Amino acid sequence: MAALLALGAAATWGVGDFLGGLVSRRTDEFVVTLLSQLAGLVVLAVLLPLGSAPVTAAALAWGALAGIGGAGGLVAYFRALAIGPMGVTAPVAALVGAAVPVVAGVALGERPGAVAWVGVVVGLAATALASRPAEEVVVHPEEHAELAVAPPGTPAPAGADLRRGIAAAAVAGLLFGLFFVALDRAPVDGGLWPLLGARGAGLLLVGLLLAARRPPRPDRRATGTALASGLLDMCANALFLLAVQRGSLVLTGVLTSLYPVGVVLLARAVLGERLGRVQLVGVALALVAVVLIAL
Repeated sequence: MAALLALGAAATWGVGDFLGGLVSRRTDEFVVTLLSQLAGLVVLAVLLPLGSAPVTAAALAWGALAGIGGAGGLVAYFRALAIGPMGVTAPVAALVGAAVPVVAGVALGERPGAVAWVGVVVGLAATALASRPAEEVVVHPEEHAELAVAPPGTPAPAGADLRRGIAAAAVAGLLFGLFFVALDRAPVDGGLWPLLGARGAGLLLVGLLLAARRPPRPDRRATGTALASGLLDMCANALFLLAVQRGSLVLTGVLTSLYPVGVVLLARAVLGERLGRVQLVGVALALVAVVLIAL
């Protein structure tokens, strides 16, 4: 059951992240994150009454810490997906996000095996290869011009822009790692209440940051896409929390960290992203490293 829940979380996150990254190419990422967080409240309002777990201060506190990581990670992640090729930035974020629980486990006394350390080395190599600029990286959204993500044939970011995308993805991964660790530390019998603490803290953080920026309001199409991303994100959060409550963090970490596969496939199918050979090797190694680190 834990494996199925984790796979469901990975698939749902993949679709939701793609939509969020897509709309972030035409709308401020803080606005997208705020709309996403608000939409998640609808899902949470439906799911919370279905549980029978009592609310506790510990569940809300750990959830709030997870929410800070989750909301901040979404802002950085949507920024990375907006300025860099999704097929590169999504795996890098997943790689770093999978490494954080390993580091936290070592600090708490756990000792990863040799396979995990091999994964760290592979991941460093993957990040270096995936972040190399390539002139042949091209986006062809001719059949989806209504999305207004980029003019047909527009080259994907290279050089400094690509490096900024990689950096934003790494920051997102660190914050997502905080989200995973904090939810894992929440009481096992806490039900879905940690998600309420997470959503409250996330909304407060993004709201304060957004108030300082005052970006333009999004149009109706962008708002709808951002809300859809938020609904899927909360569904994935719930699936992950239920999975980690029923199984080991190692197993759920392996499966949920594969969410960029969905982003990569959708970016290829919808945006027609083309990656250079070196970057393709880096993306493949990043996905391999995610599994090795979690194992």
